[in-house]
Order: sequence, then structure tokens, then C-alpha cells
Amino acid sequence: MEELFVLLLVVVTALAFDFTNGFHDTGNAMATSIATGALRPKAAVALSAVLNLVGAFLSIEVAKTVGGDVVDLNQAQGEELMLIVFCGLVGAIIWNLVTWLFGLPSSSSHALFGGLVGSAFVWGIVNGANGVVWAGIVGKVLIPAVLSPLIAALIAGVGTVLVYRITARVPAEKSERGFRWGQLGSASLVSLAHGTNDAQKTMGVIFLALIAYGAVNPEDDVPFWVKLTCALAIALGTYLGGWRIIRTLGKGLVELSAPQGMAAETSSAAIILTSSHLGLPLSTTHVATGSILGTGLGRKGAEVRWKLAGRMGIAWIITLPAAAAVGGVCWWIGSAFPGLIGVLIVFALLIGLSGYMYWRSTHNEVSHHNVNDDWKDDGVTVDTSNVTSVVKVVR
Repeated sequence: MEELFVLLLVVVTALAFDFTNGFHDTGNAMATSIATGALRPKAAVALSAVLNLVGAFLSIEVAKTVGGDVVDLNQAQGEELMLIVFCGLVGAIIWNLVTWLFGLPSSSSHALFGGLVGSAFVWGIVNGANGVVWAGIVGKVLIPAVLSPLIAALIAGVGTVLVYRITARVPAEKSERGFRWGQLGSASLVSLAHGTNDAQKTMGVIFLALIAYGAVNPEDDVPFWVKLTCALAIALGTYLGGWRIIRTLGKGLVELSAPQGMAAETSSAAIILTSSHLGLPLSTTHVATGSILGTGLGRKGAEVRWKLAGRMGIAWIITLPAAAAVGGVCWWIGSAFPGLIGVLIVFALLIGLSGYMYWRSTHNEVSHHNVNDDWKDDGVTVDTSNVTSVVKVVR
């Protein structure tokens, strides 16, 4: 009975992560369309939610990667394995909320992998085992993380140059209006691609927990109910909209025009769909951000805010180790108490920190009403007065 309760708690926490993934990454698909006026903010997130839901059923290659290519937990069984998975999820959720609070579009994928690696690594040290597949981390996480934004920026930059050359003789007003219509299709494709990549990661984590409980075998397919609940969770998170991050991507990095928006979205969709087909758990955030930066470089006279890009780069670098540190600490806390007590303490810690960060966000609210306001570096998105207090609480 206790094992079943722990399993249910792991599944609920995994779906909570999927929910945060949805609102954390909505901007990857819709920030450019909202910024250029191609879609109204609420309509954009609703469309993205529906297509994320559909995309989650199109592929399970990424789910298989999460379930076997990043952590090696063959020596952990039952509640022990479920505790590792649970603490990894807690680390990922907390880091997602920290970066969301500051409007920084960091990688939910790396947060998840970081949390799992941290809890598996500490478990391995205590139990004399190697819980992390380092070759998988390097080959399927770190290398794509470095290459994906560079490739996205290159493709989007070239696409932007070609778009402006091809439409050079078209009146600006007519061109802008036409590309806004085009963005309906390109933004939709990014949302569909996001569902094929990001919802799969949570499916893989729940599958790990089911293996630990003995409900499935490693060779089995992902159960339909897992696919459905993960798809619904990420769609709901997407619909609620991560307005703080949408604002950063749409208004903070580059002042976008409709041709730039379409070039960025098309580049992102092509790269994400390719990675899903190959089973690479790519960070859609890295791809979308690289594409947006590429359009700024590809358009003559466009302003790229490199200071903000630098802050985002720092967040990217520390995402995996920061989430790993939280996941490792949570495993240490959870394992220090017998059975269900440790799990409940870690869950209470998650609830408390999540509630605190939500409360802090209400002091500097971003919504669909002000998401397209003119960007100011000290405006509604960036509030560094929160940094010290949040970091202290996380520690």
C-alpha cells in the first residue's frame, strides 16, 4: 500500500512538471506571433495548447531516451527507484519556477535531466553504484545543447536574409500583413513539434516509476493513459501561458517583424521535428531562442539585446547543475527518513517553495494585458530584487 501511494505521488509530481513545462515553454512556439500581432495573446496560447496535445501522441522516441539513455538505475528497485525519480522531478520543477519568476527562457529538458542526474548520482555514491549514463548525457543532452541554438540561429539568419531579398519590391505594409498570415501556419507547426518532443520526457519519467513499481516491463510500450495524461498536462500549462517568458522572447531579445517571426518559427519547427524523429531530447527553448537571435542578425539594422542574451546564456549553463543540486539534496532529505515520511517531507518542501515563488510573481505581474508593452530592461519582466531572497530559499 505504501509503494502504491509513493507511485501515485510520483505520477502527480511528474504531471506537475509537465504542467510547468507547458507554461514555461509556450513562448517557444507563440512569442514571435504574439509580438508581431499575428495572433492575439489568448488565442495564441489556446492554439498552442491544442497542437501540443496532438503532438504528444505522434512519437515516443524521446520518451524511450529519457527512460534508458540518461540514467542507469538497474540496481535500484521499488520505492528506492521511485524516490530517485520523485526527487529528480522536484529539482526540475523548482528550477523551472525560479527561471519563470525571472522571465528567463531556460530549458525544461535540462532541468529534468539535471534533477534526475542529481538524485541518481547521490544515490549512486551512497550505494556504491553508477546511476548516471555519462555517455548518454554528453551525446544526447550536452552536444545537442551546444549545437542546436547555433544551427537554429544560422538557419533563421539565412532565412531572414532570403525573405527580405525576395520581398524587397513588395510594399512593406502588404509584406507584413502577408507574413502575419504565414505565421499562423509556422507557429502552429512549432507547437505541434513541441508536443512531439517535450511531452515525451514526462512520459519517460512516469514509465521509469511504473517499472519500479512492477506495473510494466522495460520492453513494454508506454501505456495509453500515460500518453493521455501527459498530453493533457502540458496542454493545460500551455493554455495558461507563461507570459513572463513569452514577453522576454517576443519583446526582449529582438524587436521582431512578421517576416522575422515566420523565419524563426519555421527554423525552430524543422529542427525540433528532426530531433523528435531521431529520439534526441532537444531543448526547444535553445532552438527557439537561437532562431530569434538569428533573425536579428539576419535583418539589417535590427537591434539584438546582447545583455539579456548573456543573462539567458548563464541560466542555460547553470540549469543542469542547479537542478541536479536540488535533486541530489532532495534525495538526501528523502532517504534520511524511513519510508513514506521522507517522500512527504520533500513534497511539502516542493509545495512551500512553489507557493513562495508564485506569491513573489504577483508583485511584478505579467499577463496577456501587458505582454506586448514596450521592453524596458528594468520593466515588468526583470526584477533583480527577487534574486537574493529566492536563492536563499532554494538553498
